[in-house]
Amino acid sequence: MSEKRPFVTKKQVEKIVKTYPTPFHLYDERAIRENVRRVKKAFSWNHGYREYFAVKATPNPYILSILREEGCGADCASLTELMLSEAAGITGENIMFSSNDTPRGEFTKANELHAYINLDDYTMIDFLKEECGIPKTICCRYNPGGVYTVSNGIMDNPGDAKYGMTKPQIFDAYKKLQKLGAEEFGLHSFLVSNTVTNDYYPALARTLFTLAVELKQETGAKIKFVNLSGGVGVAYRPEQKENDIEAIGEGVRRAYEEILVPAGMGDVAIFTELGRFMLAPYGHLITRAIHEKHIYKEYIGVDACAVNLMRPAMYNAYHHITVLGKENALCDHKYDIVGSLCENNDKFAVDRELPEISIGDYLAIHDTGAHGFSMGYNYNGKLRSAELLLCEDGSIKQIRRAETPKDYFATFDFSDRFKFSE
Repeated sequence: MSEKRPFVTKKQVEKIVKTYPTPFHLYDERAIRENVRRVKKAFSWNHGYREYFAVKATPNPYILSILREEGCGADCASLTELMLSEAAGITGENIMFSSNDTPRGEFTKANELHAYINLDDYTMIDFLKEECGIPKTICCRYNPGGVYTVSNGIMDNPGDAKYGMTKPQIFDAYKKLQKLGAEEFGLHSFLVSNTVTNDYYPALARTLFTLAVELKQETGAKIKFVNLSGGVGVAYRPEQKENDIEAIGEGVRRAYEEILVPAGMGDVAIFTELGRFMLAPYGHLITRAIHEKHIYKEYIGVDACAVNLMRPAMYNAYHHITVLGKENALCDHKYDIVGSLCENNDKFAVDRELPEISIGDYLAIHDTGAHGFSMGYNYNGKLRSAELLLCEDGSIKQIRRAETPKDYFATFDFSDRFKFSE
């Protein structure tokens, strides 16, 4: 089994907690920047390439600013995500607005920012027209239905997904949008989440490139870009083989050369939305062991809970755990690592073999840089933790403070009990 090593040491954490108590999410700036550059290099063969980071993965303007400095755009799905992107200096065609069941007013904000608008459904055409008009460049989201497979088997079931248009609807949408004044088009699809295979993106590219050629031939539409969206995952488990982004980029290039170039579409830009791949490995949830319990199983209680990282409770997802300072110790104890919510699924690990854990030990829960803090909530009145950045120079910057009871009660006006002095 391969190893997962944390990017922070026990000594570093002991210094950090003197200022910022656990639990907290910690992000590695240097590694984030290096990964962005790897992704851009893998798709550098396409002159129009742009990565639109999925804001939902890590909605923090400090992180978005780092990505903007590295040339990334933002994939937004709500009004507040648009506002976050704008605050981080990301506007115009550097925003892809891919919403669904879109509330009134959100297309207006996207249009004001001159973002690309990606329509999830045919009925959204009239909704958009009524709200703010049809832009000259517009994108449509495709759902092929059925079961989606690649060379190593079944990946997912798009037919059960709520996203996107059927193939006939896409053709009708392009024709209707042309009549309403649209001049250039994009094509988008998201079919599978968190794949650990180099085959998915090239297979999806072939699906979308083929459809793009058909759309051009039947409707005469100018296809400006194809957005491959997300789905390229990370190796959460040590035994998994990581995706090779260079091989993935090369697979997409081959599909591009075989399908789009012969059709006279060699100027089509390629976009990606790799939220998880961009950030997940470069974040840790740092938590401290505060209790132990010995009943039918052995439990270690930590000061974090599912409020800080929902994925294990929601999806039964695996996140690797390192006991800091004991990286080389024998994993000869079996524990459930749990939080304090009044829910039995509030567990970061079940029957996990780890070194012996003592009260006060610090645990690094791996791969929380995406869909970690962002999925937090306030059940049981729990408060969300701080987010910290390990800067390139080794310093620590707080990029989001921890919530306080004042934050929790801020939307109440029930009585003076809920009013806090500054």
